[in-house]
Amino acid sequence: MKKYNITGMSCAACSARVEKAVSSLENVSSCSVSLLTNTMNVEGNITDEEIISAVIAAGYGASPQDSERRSRNTTDDSLQGKEISVLRNRLIASLFFLIALMYVSMGHVMWGLPLPDAIASSPMAIALLQLILSALVLIINQKFFINGFKGAIHLAPNMDTLVALGSGASYVYSIITVFRMADALTVGDHTAAHGYLHDLYFESAAMILALITVGKLLEAISKGRTANALKGLIELSPMTATVIRGEVEITIPVEDVRIGDCFTVRPGERIPVDGSVLEGYCMVDESALTGESLPVDKNIGDVVRAGTVNQSGFIKCAATHVGEDTTLSRIIKIVSDASATKAPIARIADKVSGIFVPVVLLISLITAIVWATVGKDTGFILARAISVLVISCPCALGLATPVATMVGNGVAAKNGILFKNAESLENTGKIDTVVLDKTGTVTKGEMTVTDIVPGSTTDTANLLSYAASVEYPSEHPLGRAVVEYTQNIGDDILPIEDFTSVAGKGVSGKRDSRLIHGGKYDYVSAFCHIPEEMLKRADLLASDGKTPMYFALDGEFIGIIAVADVIKESSADAISSLHKMGIETILLTGDNEKTANAIGKSAGVKQVIAGVLPDRKAEVIESLKKNGRVAMVGDGINDAPALTVADVGIAIGNGTDIAIDASDVVLMSGDLTELTKAIKIGRRTLLNIKENLFWAFIYNIIGIPLAAGVFIPLFGWELSPMLGAAAMSLSSFCVVSNALRLNLIRFEKKARSPKCNSIDIKKAPACTEKSACEDKEIKADGIYSGSENESTIDVNEQKNSERIGQNTMTKIIKIEGMMCPHCSGRVKKALEALEAVASADVSHESGTANVSLSASISDEVLKKTVEDAGYTVIEIK
Repeated sequence: MKKYNITGMSCAACSARVEKAVSSLENVSSCSVSLLTNTMNVEGNITDEEIISAVIAAGYGASPQDSERRSRNTTDDSLQGKEISVLRNRLIASLFFLIALMYVSMGHVMWGLPLPDAIASSPMAIALLQLILSALVLIINQKFFINGFKGAIHLAPNMDTLVALGSGASYVYSIITVFRMADALTVGDHTAAHGYLHDLYFESAAMILALITVGKLLEAISKGRTANALKGLIELSPMTATVIRGEVEITIPVEDVRIGDCFTVRPGERIPVDGSVLEGYCMVDESALTGESLPVDKNIGDVVRAGTVNQSGFIKCAATHVGEDTTLSRIIKIVSDASATKAPIARIADKVSGIFVPVVLLISLITAIVWATVGKDTGFILARAISVLVISCPCALGLATPVATMVGNGVAAKNGILFKNAESLENTGKIDTVVLDKTGTVTKGEMTVTDIVPGSTTDTANLLSYAASVEYPSEHPLGRAVVEYTQNIGDDILPIEDFTSVAGKGVSGKRDSRLIHGGKYDYVSAFCHIPEEMLKRADLLASDGKTPMYFALDGEFIGIIAVADVIKESSADAISSLHKMGIETILLTGDNEKTANAIGKSAGVKQVIAGVLPDRKAEVIESLKKNGRVAMVGDGINDAPALTVADVGIAIGNGTDIAIDASDVVLMSGDLTELTKAIKIGRRTLLNIKENLFWAFIYNIIGIPLAAGVFIPLFGWELSPMLGAAAMSLSSFCVVSNALRLNLIRFEKKARSPKCNSIDIKKAPACTEKSACEDKEIKADGIYSGSENESTIDVNEQKNSERIGQNTMTKIIKIEGMMCPHCSGRVKKALEALEAVASADVSHESGTANVSLSASISDEVLKKTVEDAGYTVIEIK
C-alpha cells in the first residue's frame, strides 16, 4: 500500500474528487482518501509520478508520505498546529475590520451611531468606507476564492466554491449598488442615494467569510483532539538510548540502536527499543501498550518493549527489534492506517458528497429563478440564493465517519486494543456470535499442576519430590509442569540416574538406587498395582479436563499428580459479560470432547465444538456465518485460517508479528476481558457514526429548503445569509464534537486483586500496594493449590496432623495489607515458625489467618509475629 499527503482539500467533495481521479487510473485496485488526515492510501501496480499527476490534474497537490514522518519531530501535530495558528490569525484580522465595518453599516446607518461629519454627511463616503473595509476582509480570506474558483475551473466545485460564490455575489451586488448611488448623486437625488445605503451587502460578504473561518478554526481544533491517542503513542518513543560500547555507557539517538546492542534502563526511564533482559530485575509499566494498569515484573530472559516505563530496578537488555520493527512502531502504524481507512457505512456519504456541490449550485440557481418569477426584488432574490450557498455543508458529511473512526481507534489503543482498519471497527460493533479457541485464549496455554493425590504409603512432599526428579530430564510439557511447579515453591530437585523415556507413555530413572516410574496408566500399571479408589479419583480428574499422571517407587504406587491447561482468571467473567451483551459464545477446539466440555463448563460458554482440526475450523466458521456476524478469537498462529474467514478475526496475545498479521483486531494484553471492551468500542463508534450521518443529512435536508425560502409562505420563516453562514460554520464542529464524546467511554474495572508475577517467588521483591502480580497457580512456601472444585493439599499436611493430635485450639486473625499469594505465604511461614502453632491457613483474599494451636500462646505474640512480617492485625478471636 502506498501512502500520500494531499493538499488543497477543503470538504468531502474534494476528497471524493481526488479519490475518483486516482481510482480511474489503470492498475489502481483501490484508493481511499481521508479528509480528516488529508492522506490517501493507494493499492496497485503504479508509480508515484502517475498518482501525483492525477491528483494535480484534479486540482490538488500530492506527495509521497515518508515513513519516518511519524517520528516526534515530523508528525502531523505540527502541521495541525500551523493550520490552527493561520486560521486564528486570519480570524483576528478579519474581526478587526469586520467590527469597524459593522459599526459603519449597522451602527451608523441603522442605529445612528456617530461618525466624523465628513463621512456622515456623504452617503458615497459611507459606501466607499464599507467597500474598503469589506475588501480587506476578502483579501485576508482570499484562500476561499483561490481554492473555490480553482475547483470550479477543474469542474470540481467544493465548499470553498460555495463560500466564494456567496460572499462574492454579495460583494459584487453591493459594488453595483454603489454605482447606482453615484448615478443618483450625479442627478442630485440625495434621497435615493441615502436609500441605497440600505441595499448594500458589504457586511454580509465579510461576515460570511468571518463566520466560516470561525467554523474552520473550531473544526481544526476539534480534529486535532481526535488524534490525541495517536500523538500520545508517538510521544512514547524515547529520543535517546543508553548503550554499552566497549564497556562504556554512551547515550545515542534511538535511531542509531542496532539489533544485538546492549542497552541499559534505569528507574523512571522509558525503554528505547524492544529487547530481552540480560541482567537485573525491574517492574515495567506497560499500560500505554496493553491497557493493563498494573506494572509487570521483568526478570532475566523476559521481553521488554519500546515506550514502556521502568518503574523500579536496573536492567541490561539486548536489542531484538529496532526502528519501525518495534512493537510500539507497529502499533502506531496500525492506529494511523486504521484512521485513514473508511468504514463501509461511509459509502452513502461518499456518494452524496461527490454530487453535493453541483446540486447545491443548481438549487441556488433555481431558488433565484423561482423568486424572480414571483416578482421579488433583487435584494430578496440575492439573499435567498446566497443563503442556499452558504448554509450547505458537505464537510459534515465528509467528517461524519472518519472523526468517529479516529476517536474510536484512539480509545481502543489506550486500552491495548488495535483495530487494523475502519471496517474491522465497524464489524466488531455488529458481532452477534463469538467463537473462542481454547488453548491460549480461554485457557492459559501452559500446563499447570492442579491436584496432588498421594498414595497411602507416602505423603505429598515425597510424591512431588520423586515425581519432579524423574521428570526433570524430560522435555514433555506435562513433565515440565511438575518440574516448574516444584521449582516455584523452592523445593530442591535431586538428580537421577539411568533416565529412560518411552515416547507417548512415560519416564523412568533411579534416585538413591530407588527406581521411579511416571506417566500414563498403561505404562505405570505395568510396574505396580494401582488401587481402585485411585482409578476412580483419576476418572474424576479427567472428567474435569485434567490429565492424571501416575507415579510408582520401587514397584509400589505412590500417587497421582494432575496437570491441566487451566482457564484464565478473566475468561469466565468475560464470557458472562458477552452473554449480557446478547452475544452467543462457542468454544471451538481440536481437543477431545471430555476435556473441551469440562473447560467449556468452567468458562460458561453456551456451546462446545470439539475435535476440530485447524484446517476444518474455517469450515465451521463459514457455516456459522450463515446465521449472523461471527468473530473468531484465537492466538493468531494455528487459528489463522479461521481468523481470516470470520467476519472479524481477533488475535489475543501480546502483539506478536503473526498475531498482528493474521487478524483484524489485536488484544495486546492477552486478557479476554479486552474482547468485551473491543465490542463495546465498536458498538459505540458505529452508533456515533450513525448519529453523525443523521446530523449531517438532516442539517442539509432542513437547512437548504429553509435558506431557499420554502417555509416563508407557510410559516414566515426567513433565513439571512449571515445566519446561514453561522449555521454552516457550526455544523462540522458539531459532528466532530459528537465524535469526541467517544472519549467518555468507561469500562468496568477488573475486580481482582493483584497477584504475583514472579516465576521464582522466593526471588520476588516484597509485595506493596503498587507491586505488579499475576497468578501462577501457586502459593508461596509450600502450599499446593488445586482447582476450585478440588480439595487443597498442603505439603505439611502429614506432619501438621502429627503435631496437632487430638487436642487443638483455633484462632482467627483478621489481617490488613495482604495483596497476593506471596503475602499469604509470608504470614503463614511466620506463624508456623512459632512452636505453639500447629498450622496456619492464610488467605489474602479474605484477609484472614485460621491458626490451629498445639499449645497455649498469647494474642500479643501472634499479633507481633504478623506485624513483624509487615502486615497489620485488625482483630484476633
